[in-house]
Amino acid sequence: MNEAAFSAAVLNPDRAVPAGLVGPRGHPAGKRFDVYRNNVTAGLTRVLEAGFPVVRKLVGEEFFAAMGGEFLRRHPPTSRIMMLYGTRFPDFLAGFSPVRHLGYLPDVARLELSLRQSYHAADPQGSAAQRLAAVLPAAYAGITLRLAPSLIVLQSAWPILSIWRANTEADAPAAVMRAEDVVILRHGFDPRAHLLPKGGLAFLQALLSARSLADAIAVCDAEPADLTALIALLLDADAITDIEGPTD
Repeated sequence: MNEAAFSAAVLNPDRAVPAGLVGPRGHPAGKRFDVYRNNVTAGLTRVLEAGFPVVRKLVGEEFFAAMGGEFLRRHPPTSRIMMLYGTRFPDFLAGFSPVRHLGYLPDVARLELSLRQSYHAADPQGSAAQRLAAVLPAAYAGITLRLAPSLIVLQSAWPILSIWRANTEADAPAAVMRAEDVVILRHGFDPRAHLLPKGGLAFLQALLSARSLADAIAVCDAEPADLTALIALLLDADAITDIEGPTD
């Protein structure tokens, strides 16, 4: 039996039962295969629902199930690790015409995916909080900061964090339609999304590109108080794991 044909038939209810598929007694296994196919589809849909609960809430349960079926037919699992399934879902949404009018939806899905990826990221190897506090500004040009693998930055033309909060927190205010940049930090084992101040995204991108601390500050047009608060947030989450270069 052709493995590719079998996989395609499992994920598509419109496909015929693969030729040569029989049950234990040698009879055609059409009904058995239909049950198996339904279980696989339902299981993968539940994985998507668990990974993208806000997207599901925004489009509705029934629509999400139909959309999920279309996604899994186009993008079947490539790994046995189900926590990884759905990494292509945000890009799928960006090209899925029935939700084109919901321009924010792909970025909301990216936020949900990033929260999951942050949760499963490798643990940080140490913390540089005390060492950084002792570094004088004169040394900033010669050092780079290593950030935790669980730190993820997102840039969006939509209020993705406000939309996410409005659909997950009881007392969250309604979203105002404006761009929002977000950093995800893992506080212990709990990933949290934080709104970045103006210039905060450029600062973190510079650090992630291994530019010096002085360069990162130079490209950032954040207010001094905002930058200080952002660095304090990074330190509180142990997101700065090491300092490379002379600190004297």
